[in-house]
Amino acid sequence: MKRMLPWIITMLLALTLIVLIVIMLMNTTGNGPTAGQVEQGSEAHMKRLTADEILEVTSTIGDITTNLANQDQIVRIAFAFQLDSKKTKGEFDKIMDIKIKPIILKTLADTTKEDLQGTKGQDQLCDKLVESINKMLPSGKVIQIDITDYVLSPMR
Repeated sequence: MKRMLPWIITMLLALTLIVLIVIMLMNTTGNGPTAGQVEQGSEAHMKRLTADEILEVTSTIGDITTNLANQDQIVRIAFAFQLDSKKTKGEFDKIMDIKIKPIILKTLADTTKEDLQGTKGQDQLCDKLVESINKMLPSGKVIQIDITDYVLSPMR
């Protein structure tokens, strides 16, 4: 029995470490922000919004058509921007054509066809836009950007 005691203790320690690692991985992967979202410090933004509340804080830009970085590709794209408040949405709507659209066009001009491939590429585009637009907003933040229309085609 004395010879088995070190083995039993080693097995219990190994099992405990494995369980702790699994718990830590579940906590870090389950609580992170999803694509196109930024973390919010207050609990008000963590609650689930109703459809009417989402409409009150969402603004859309449709039918942006431009060349990508590789000049032989054209993208037609539309976005829905979820903002943190009605006030921020009002300010966003005022500067949409003069500040927000140029940011989108510049970002797309630096983007290649390969950069937009799949959901990962589209999520990365949304993340870039969230970061760039939040720097430009006078107050408030963009919480999430969704692509609502997307067509990529070669120039003819």
